[in-house]
Amino acid sequence: MTPFALSFRPYLATLLCAFALLFTAASCSDKGKVEGANMLYGTNGKVWKTAKETDAAGDKVKQTDAQQQETLHIFSNNTYSMTGTGGATSGKFSFDQGAKTLTLTPDGSTSSNTFNVETLTDNKLTLVGTSGAKLMLEAE
Repeated sequence: MTPFALSFRPYLATLLCAFALLFTAASCSDKGKVEGANMLYGTNGKVWKTAKETDAAGDKVKQTDAQQQETLHIFSNNTYSMTGTGGATSGKFSFDQGAKTLTLTPDGSTSSNTFNVETLTDNKLTLVGTSGAKLMLEAE
């Protein structure tokens, strides 16, 4: 090899490593990525479990064992069911991809809860409440 090629080699390796890190960071960050409604329910239905929760200040909220067992099951017919320590709740949902909102209306209720959808991919769902608290869910 020529002296130039030998002196250029460490810079090329550094450049390639930097490019690889940038590509990896860009592809791993799903924040702000909101895909179609079918990501909520898959083919017929999908079960979501809590991965992490933060309060309005962004501080992590410690989950109890019971809270870690809570599930949100979203079905392709625009219905949902939630199971947890307080029992089960079911109802209807609507998803607005353009507005990035998910609205849950429990059966028999005239009120609903609307969440901003910060992330929606095949395996991640992040919901943001009106207070700014976040619930990060992972597909089961």
